[in-house]
Formats: sequence, C-alpha cells, structure tokens
Amino acid sequence: MRVHVCAVGRLRTGPERALIDDYTTRFDRTGRGLGLGPLTITEVEDRRGGGMEAEATLLDRAIPRGAVVVALDERGQVMGSPEFADRLAGWRDSGRADVAFLIGGADGLAPDLRARTDLALSFGRMVWPHMLARVMLTEQLYRAASILAGSPYHRA
Repeated sequence: MRVHVCAVGRLRTGPERALIDDYTTRFDRTGRGLGLGPLTITEVEDRRGGGMEAEATLLDRAIPRGAVVVALDERGQVMGSPEFADRLAGWRDSGRADVAFLIGGADGLAPDLRARTDLALSFGRMVWPHMLARVMLTEQLYRAASILAGSPYHRA
C-alpha cells in the first residue's frame, strides 16, 4: 500500500526536513517487506491567497483516486501507536492500494474536505505547527512499520 502525505506549504531545508527525510527513508526500508510504501510527500501551495477552499482544491488533486483519506485534525481521533499500526495493516490487508494523509495550512482543512475523509486523526488536544505535524506523522508511520515488523524500536 502506497502512503502519501499531502501537505499545504513548502518545507525548506532545515532540521524538520532532515527529520522527515530520515523517517521517510526508515519507513520505506522497513515497510517494503510488509507491503507498505513507498512514502511520498506532495506539497501544495496556494499562491493566489484563496484560503482554505483553494488549499482544499489543491489537496484534493493530490489524493490518489480510491485512496483511504486521513485528515490530521485537532478534533480527530486520538490513538496509540499500536492502534495506528493496526489501522494501517487493516487498510493494507483489505486491498487498499493507497492511503493519503492530509495536513492543512495555518487555518487547517476546509470543512467540506474534512467531511469527505475516512478518518480524522489527532496528535492530541494541542495544536501543532503543520511543519512539526509532518515530522510527527512520518515518525509515527515509521513506528507503525516497526511495530508490524516486530522491531524493538517501539518499546511501550
């Protein structure tokens, strides 16, 4: 199952980019034998200032047809890493070819796009900068693959 992170905004070179690249490489290496990956990141940017609606249109175009769509949203479901790993495995095992994780811009995701998702996922009640949300998501994807592979990375 291919994994896509579709995010508003361009990430420049720096510590966040280095962490995302590292976790993406780890996920791809660990997930390959599990039928997970590759992990691709698509960045969209509304240069015309159309707000959440324009961003939603760009994000919608980045989602592969037939993908499971997961919105990262502070109002979403909070789950532990093993539960997240089981959810990924369940989608994979049910024959889904793609899963797309959506990360909105500074104002979040447009309500109509959020309403069309299969799952809203929260990293807790606190609001995180969208660049850090990318780091956290890629780490959790790697952690999920590690859990499914029986690796000692996840020690909880």
